[in-house]
Amino acid sequence: MLIYIFLFSLVASFSIHIIIVIFYISSRSKRLFNWFITTSITNMAFAIALSIYALSRPELIRGLNLKFILWVLSGFVMVILLFVKINVLRSVYNRRNDPSCFHYNYFGKKVYESGIIKKHEFLSFLASFPFFLIIGAYFVARLINMVLYGHI
Repeated sequence: MLIYIFLFSLVASFSIHIIIVIFYISSRSKRLFNWFITTSITNMAFAIALSIYALSRPELIRGLNLKFILWVLSGFVMVILLFVKINVLRSVYNRRNDPSCFHYNYFGKKVYESGIIKKHEFLSFLASFPFFLIIGAYFVARLINMVLYGHI
């Protein structure tokens, strides 16, 4: 059971690390750099702890249910990607209602400015879309298999 917790923690930390790297590249803030360093250290700590635990008890590695682990991890990554997409859509929606992001034309129609969608938001939304579809399809297919046939 402890090895499952280590694996899940490692994947969670690695996924958060990737998100922080993407946001750091787009904004170059000191706070995100500190988070980047922190997640790097936690990734190394989880990897070292998992390696030590696996070397001390190799029979646990043989007994792992890899289909279950991949199913849980794909669900976790799918949820993280879904939260990224929701965050981008929420920020665009909030900016859509901001009076500084639109003006009215001569006919009284609302015309949005070009800065309503930031470049990094658009790229993160577009780049994460194929991964979300593939990982989500795997997770849903295994979930349906579990519901219909009782195994993953």
